[in-house]
Amino acid sequence: MKKLIAAALATTALTAPVMAEDIKEFRIGILGGENAQDRMNSNECLREKTENLLGVETKLFAPADYNGVIQGLLGGTIDMAWLGASGYAKTWLSDPEAVEPILVKVNTDGGYGYYSVGFARTDSGIDSLEAMKGKVFGFGDPNSTSGYLIPSIEIPEATGASMESGDYFGEVKFTGGHEQTIVAVNNGDIDAGVTWADGLGDWEDGYNSGALRKAVDAGLVDMNDLVQIWKSKPIPEGPVVLRKALPTDVKVKMTALMASLKSMDDDCAYGVLQGDAKGFMPITHDAYEVIIEARKLKSN
Repeated sequence: MKKLIAAALATTALTAPVMAEDIKEFRIGILGGENAQDRMNSNECLREKTENLLGVETKLFAPADYNGVIQGLLGGTIDMAWLGASGYAKTWLSDPEAVEPILVKVNTDGGYGYYSVGFARTDSGIDSLEAMKGKVFGFGDPNSTSGYLIPSIEIPEATGASMESGDYFGEVKFTGGHEQTIVAVNNGDIDAGVTWADGLGDWEDGYNSGALRKAVDAGLVDMNDLVQIWKSKPIPEGPVVLRKALPTDVKVKMTALMASLKSMDDDCAYGVLQGDAKGFMPITHDAYEVIIEARKLKSN
């Protein structure tokens, strides 16, 4: 596999540069999870590699919410992004011809699933969904798979109540993103929240990858101060997507670059992948049919 990726990258690197009349610049969208500056810093190495490979100015965009990236892809102002599964579903449902999934993150165990994880402060006395009755529960973004879509389906199944404020939970709040949820719980602003993690490795490290791991790396939390109170069923990791309208050679080059990122630059991959992972592997639309159906159901 590595030889094939390397060969593809070498082949594309030897071809003529992207023609100026094809694209003037390349724009990479970054979903929420961390604050905007940290997202930009984590992906600056990818921006540089892309600019060197394509020979055109490359820009990073970190909108305030998930919908900013989705609308950028739909409107043609963003060329590539790593979407969550729910974000991809919304994009596809809005316009099936807008983007194509090319790659998916591979965890250290070789799988590409992850989890929505519910958590609270250890000193709160909250250790389960039952203990959250009447409390304030925080969710990241309406277009987040782990930060809302999956919890909004699975948690009502567990509690027998809706996600409406005052039904089971005292209040259901949107924090704006994964990092905001983690900080809000840690500061005691909300009683519990949900975020994403690969579920591998140790809780004390924030697992191997995910928003908790990034928060630990950034010094925002000590995982000993937090306790897990809920965990979803496995969720398919979201895809790296490219705009379908991009020139073919650009799509080939960017697919090869992303697929080779881990072997080319491990430190860069750590930032882009939000923790320890094996890298990326090919993925197709079919892997997200279940999530697409879930989004359809939620919109009815």
